[in-house]
Amino acid sequence: MKTTGPSSPSSSSSSAWPNNFSSTAVESMLDSNVVNSWLSAVFGDQPVPHFEVNTRTVDVLYQLARSSEARCSDTALLTEDLKQKASEYQTEGAHYRDVLLQGVGLSSASLSKPADDYLTALVDTAMVLGVRDTSLGSFMPAVNNLTNTVLEEEKSNRRLERELRALRKRLGATLVLRSNLQEDINKTVKAQSVESAKAEERMLNMDFVTAKAKELSSRRERAEAQLVSRNMDKSITHQAIVQLSEEVTALKQEIIPLKNKLEPYMDLSPSPSLAQVKIEEAKRELAAIGSQLEMNMDFK
Repeated sequence: MKTTGPSSPSSSSSSAWPNNFSSTAVESMLDSNVVNSWLSAVFGDQPVPHFEVNTRTVDVLYQLARSSEARCSDTALLTEDLKQKASEYQTEGAHYRDVLLQGVGLSSASLSKPADDYLTALVDTAMVLGVRDTSLGSFMPAVNNLTNTVLEEEKSNRRLERELRALRKRLGATLVLRSNLQEDINKTVKAQSVESAKAEERMLNMDFVTAKAKELSSRRERAEAQLVSRNMDKSITHQAIVQLSEEVTALKQEIIPLKNKLEPYMDLSPSPSLAQVKIEEAKRELAAIGSQLEMNMDFK
């Protein structure tokens, strides 16, 4: 329900708030009265803007009203304090004027232009330093405090400069590291693209090999079916031939020692008469070698 805030604190709650609001707790009614009074004080003669009235809006406006009242109270106290200090300063200034006028016959109208400028500069300096008066006892502590503040600021500036140099050094190292990392990332991306292309090529090759294997398997199955339908002898199958080849290889390995044993007898003639002739020739050669050996022994 949309409604407009009341124009005066004395407005009835039934005309400004919903009927169901009358059944809420007493605290809510008190809060709504505080909100009504605060809105009327804020907007004055102007109409209060339309807003949705519910527990949430009332709570928020109540908190704003309390905060505003607290700020206004603090402002009023500060204003009264400033007025009191201003009155004290005016009284003290009038007293000093009377002292100057009655004691030395000095007034602001009787001062020369340079003296008036000096006096104005002195007053401005006192206001900048925040001292109560322009006496030397007030100026010296203020100047000392200001000097200490300047020294502390210079010390802080030197510390900040050292930290800034350290940060610049770290920033330079960080930028170098960032450049190296970026270069590594670029290399990695490039290598990854190359590997991705290779992997894609391998996948294509794998798909081709898989399709070819399926085709060959299908052809083999059809060929086996044809061979079975034609009652082919199993001894001429590939498996039988491979097994026979393995057996032949094993037999060749067994024959090698036997060949080595027969090798000394390979020069003998298969005919007995020719063999006898060979034996006689060997005997004569052996006798000739023996005679030659005896002659060599006698010569020595």
